[in-house]
Amino acid sequence: MQVHEDITLDQVIAAVEFRNTSLSNIGFCIACGASCDGVEPDAHDYECEVCGENKVFGAEELLVMMVG
Repeated sequence: MQVHEDITLDQVIAAVEFRNTSLSNIGFCIACGASCDGVEPDAHDYECEVCGENKVFGAEELLVMMVG
């Protein structure tokens, strides 16, 4: 699966770690590169508030996709 070039592995790892110390659940749109809050960790294909594509993934789910 193609991930937008603006999304780095370091960003995704930071989002996963941030979730462990906060109430924030960050996800990323693999179509436009936007980050979104309020996304479940295992989410996939959520609608992006920026571009409208159903390409938002939770940080944990995206991490598995990127390193798996």
